[in-house]
Amino acid sequence: MRFTKMHGIGNDYVYVNCFAEQLPAAPETIAPLVSDRHFGIGGDGLILITPSEVADARMRMFNADGSESEMCGNGLRCVAKYVFDHDIAKKETLKLETGAGVLTVQIEAENGLARQVRVNMGPPILDGKKIPTIFDCDPVVNQKIEIAGQSFDVTCVSMGNPHCVIFVEKATDELVLKIGPQIERSTYFPARVNVEFVEVVSPTEVRQRTWERGSGETLACGTGASAVCVAGVLTGRTERKILNHLLGGDLQLEWNEADHCVYKTGGATEVFTGEWMLPASLP
Repeated sequence: MRFTKMHGIGNDYVYVNCFAEQLPAAPETIAPLVSDRHFGIGGDGLILITPSEVADARMRMFNADGSESEMCGNGLRCVAKYVFDHDIAKKETLKLETGAGVLTVQIEAENGLARQVRVNMGPPILDGKKIPTIFDCDPVVNQKIEIAGQSFDVTCVSMGNPHCVIFVEKATDELVLKIGPQIERSTYFPARVNVEFVEVVSPTEVRQRTWERGSGETLACGTGASAVCVAGVLTGRTERKILNHLLGGDLQLEWNEADHCVYKTGGATEVFTGEWMLPASLP
């Protein structure tokens, strides 16, 4: 299986061009193997770039544990760069199909290659039941939850996948690595949840650490950064345009008041390509 390793500000995945490659019928069994950083290629998961009947290409995303997710904002930017750079669709405006619907991306090109990608992430889902959460309110803002004997105020947003945003004075390892996985699998969130711990630097600047559903802590989360932008506005902490500092780099976010959509701008990087031998025991 030929693959390309790419990352969006450190959120790294193994990408397979399914316009050219055929995969076994069960990619969820491949994802944990290729994601293993000691015995595999290494990454936060597996992303398939496939033909689409409704867009220029389709993205299917599998977490490092094999579970399939609806969306990945950093992954989507990498898919857009791959589709543009490898001439699958050499257009500065691309339509990409995801589990969260068809999204529009704008390519900023330089010397024939995508330098930066701006993604229309679409409008956030704020209804508690649709995110989904157990909370019957719209929006879910500063809702109290109890985890490990502690109380947290959470603001919940779906950007095609569920997020729980918690504003803190300091995003410590204790919060991210110990509390994060407990929130992910808590009964408050029927489909599990991505958890963002956020420090507010100013009304236009934040720092974010993410415990990602199915993958653990990642260096960046694009849908999470989008959810943080929305949560900052809903709680009155930030303006509609912010700079978000993630462990792997920075993203520019805007929750547009006119169309209610979230726009995310950042880079995407192709690291290397290679071939991986499929185990004979796979289907």
